Amino acid sequence: MKVRRSNRLVDMTRYLLDHPRELVSLKFFGHRYDSAKSSISEDLSIIRNTVERWGVGRLETLPGASGGARLTPLYSKKNAATVIDELVQAVNDDSRLLPGGYVYLSDLLGRPDILREVGRLIATQYVDQDVDVIMTVETKGIPIAQSVAMYLNRPFVIVRNSSHITEGSTVSVNYVSGSSQRIKKMELSRRTMKEGANVVVVDDFLKGGGTMNGMKSLIQEFGAHLVGMTAFAEGQFDGERLVEDCTSLIKVDAQDGVNRHLSAQPGNYLEKVFKK
Repeated sequence: MKVRRSNRLVDMTRYLLDHPRELVSLKFFGHRYDSAKSSISEDLSIIRNTVERWGVGRLETLPGASGGARLTPLYSKKNAATVIDELVQAVNDDSRLLPGGYVYLSDLLGRPDILREVGRLIATQYVDQDVDVIMTVETKGIPIAQSVAMYLNRPFVIVRNSSHITEGSTVSVNYVSGSSQRIKKMELSRRTMKEGANVVVVDDFLKGGGTMNGMKSLIQEFGAHLVGMTAFAEGQFDGERLVEDCTSLIKVDAQDGVNRHLSAQPGNYLEKVFKK
């Protein structure tokens, strides 16, 4: 049964969004809507112009028998700046300050709307790079990694502080916590990542960089490659961080003690992702 263009556009956009960064053949859409390839090509042009105009994605079309269309969700610089400003306003609250200079973020990282925005922001940073796996450590980094993995259409793996019997044999490393200078241990199942994989590391909070550095060591143990590291929030740290070149969406200045105060501002995300 022939499908009207308005209905095709809605369903085609939905399908492409549900299969991000996946090449979908024009033949597939032709059979799906009982329409000619020329009509499908016109529909894709409308979708391309729309997502680019609003700065929410990039639609590529590849010619030939093995070609098709691929939608990559991302944020334009303008949209990214708007989202980061909203995150700064949400975090900029003295009541979020915890002992030790940490910041309470669980309520924000439990909201689907914020996780979608954070996931798309981080995915935008790596859309033009070859990524195989998203890595995070257990606890609050999990929902962020899951959102990033959804937009990049790649699996995510969870590094644990102790192994579970259901995960089989594991690879473990000892690392030094950047803030407490304590030696800790993290483990990852051997089956979760292949040698030579390209890995993006994400976490909720960066302070001394010990956890990030531990995951970096774990990637080396697997013979994999580190593509980049991104944290939702970066806190102040007196001393030398254990990792360099880490991207942060927001930066917080937390002053604990008698004069408790917390202020948030944009991190280095915009200057690192939109260099031009």
